[in-house]
Amino acid sequence: MRHEESSHHRRLAAPLLDPAAHSGSTVTPSSTAAPATACGTLEDPGVLLCPTCSTPLADGAHLGGSDAPGLPGSSDDRLVAALRASESRFRAAFCDAVIGMALIDPEDRIIEVNPACAALIGRGVGELARTPLYEIIDPEGMPHRLFDELVHGGRERFRVEKQLKHREGHTVWSKVTVSLIRDPAGQPLYTLALVEDITEQRRLGDRLEYQALHDPLTRLPNRTLFFERLDAACLPAVEEPVHRRTGGGDGSSDGSVTSTDGRRVGLCYLDLDGFAAINETLGHHIGDQLLIAVAARLRGGLSGRDTDLVARMGGDEFAVLVTDSSGDEQLTALAGRILEVLERPFDVAGHRLVITASVGVVERSVHETTPTDLVKDADATLYWSKADGRARWTLYDPDRGAHQLTRQLLATALRPALERGEFTIEYQPLVSLADGTVHGAEALVRWRHPRYGTLSPDRFIPLAEESGAIVPLGKWVLEESCRQARRWLTEFPDTETFVSVNLAARQIWDSDVVADVARALEHTGLPARLLQLEITESALLGPGGRPLQALQALADMGVRIAIDDFGTGYSNLAYLSRLPVHVLKLDGTFIEGFRDPAPAPAAAVGPAGAAPSATPSGAVGASAAVGTAEADRPGRPELRSRRSDADEQIVGAMVQLAHTLGLTVTAEGIESAAQAERLRLTGCDTAQGWYFARPGEAELVAAILREGRPTPTGR
Repeated sequence: MRHEESSHHRRLAAPLLDPAAHSGSTVTPSSTAAPATACGTLEDPGVLLCPTCSTPLADGAHLGGSDAPGLPGSSDDRLVAALRASESRFRAAFCDAVIGMALIDPEDRIIEVNPACAALIGRGVGELARTPLYEIIDPEGMPHRLFDELVHGGRERFRVEKQLKHREGHTVWSKVTVSLIRDPAGQPLYTLALVEDITEQRRLGDRLEYQALHDPLTRLPNRTLFFERLDAACLPAVEEPVHRRTGGGDGSSDGSVTSTDGRRVGLCYLDLDGFAAINETLGHHIGDQLLIAVAARLRGGLSGRDTDLVARMGGDEFAVLVTDSSGDEQLTALAGRILEVLERPFDVAGHRLVITASVGVVERSVHETTPTDLVKDADATLYWSKADGRARWTLYDPDRGAHQLTRQLLATALRPALERGEFTIEYQPLVSLADGTVHGAEALVRWRHPRYGTLSPDRFIPLAEESGAIVPLGKWVLEESCRQARRWLTEFPDTETFVSVNLAARQIWDSDVVADVARALEHTGLPARLLQLEITESALLGPGGRPLQALQALADMGVRIAIDDFGTGYSNLAYLSRLPVHVLKLDGTFIEGFRDPAPAPAAAVGPAGAAPSATPSGAVGASAAVGTAEADRPGRPELRSRRSDADEQIVGAMVQLAHTLGLTVTAEGIESAAQAERLRLTGCDTAQGWYFARPGEAELVAAILREGRPTPTGR
């Protein structure tokens, strides 16, 4: 096929052929064409072939024909014509290609570029000739090793993404494929660069990367970018050998290695207080706008250092990462500034909103932490801040963290411990103040923990209620207690000693407690009248009707119902007449005023209605310790006297009210004969405490029943 050459093509093609070709000498191609030599076929070495497409130049054309050189129709003319046609085709492809192409000499100077390459950087084809390559390509990051291998013949091609310098000053991202062109002897001659514009692809990639690393609502960095920066901040420095002189003084090194990493990292983890209420009352669109305003205020108010990062972690939680921190003081000052920044009201969509934040602060050395531990401790500290009252910052406390860890370990181990039989029940007698006989016993569950020893209920019952383990644990305690009460009834049929079992509010909500009690009574054969269930006043008198319905059903079965810790909850006395209640158990704080004037050692005072905590520390109940300290304060006898009189009047009034309603009254925490006597004079019916007996095995109650009454052990 004949190719029509443009004037531009003819201009570029003209110098490609050496005039010596007309005299039969070797043809020298241009810089862009591969060296071409007419050759014959294997069948007929004399047939002339096109140097590019390997087709015969003319039918019957042979090398070494009889035509005289230089004359029309000679072999040289046909070869020159073929070379010109081939050069024209390649020149058309070079000039009309939509991808940029540049031919580069061994000195990294541009020999020739096509219009597409010149347009890519806003220049003309002619002005780029002999231009150094690095005037248009950013040399930074250039793979010099690969380029050196290429130009020296050790590599045929390589690809790289590079920035081109446009005439107007902006950057053009390109994908450059550099290939080696060799001479007829196979030696490196030129390099050919194919340049593809990928600026739009890069912009799209940058947008996708930004979206992947930033929160779409607030435009702050998101969790992914936050953890990338945190991981980078916590990377350990390279350890360096430290050469110390040995004792011999010869200057030799002992080969020890130490870390020279003194970097520190800090984190402020914050959560907006009451944000859920704003979403619920004003709508999520208002909540979103508030989050945008909070993010803008944090970004503007905390932009002190470029190394600090403000990120949205999700929901209404934000984090401020401080790399290379200087200590706790810097982080606590930053936390205080966060609270100041957020304390001003926000005007959002016509609403004036006041919002506060709780902040957890963690700061430590890089080599003492990991990103996971840092975030975990910051999150825990945030919730300490909320538990301490909100609108404040809290610095991480390792001791408090260890306590929280212990709580978590205990909460996790509760259900397996129940399956392994690690729980046991102790019983504390309930004694009549009128005649000193035992009417019943309260069941107190203990955890025989293999690591922490015997744990009292205050150590694990709250955890069981939070985790829901209180339901299976409560069922086990109920059935075991009923079984033990049945044994007492069998051995002492005339006493009819009842057992009192604590009932958690969650057992009523999460379980069919009526069915559970009926099943326990049926399995153990215990009469319903010998089972007493204790429920706290706050749970009984709180909102909702389900507890009252369940307790009414239990009372209809014949089960005794007692309000535990009476006087610490709602104290709605008028409500008592409508409750299915049989017993009021007075809170131990009311009994403190009944102590005799002689101060008692704090170690002899136990928590109200419970055994001392068998923890390794041996600490006693907090309420009893506080009461003792108040009563034993020197120089204040009139205060003790007034409090004693007031407590006695209050207890007397509650006893009279209870008796008017047909209820009996039980006092907890009796520790002396004087207390017992003064309570008896108020009309209190039964009592329990260390004065009568400490909690113990079921045999303790059986021994007392055999003797007829307990032997007082208190003062």
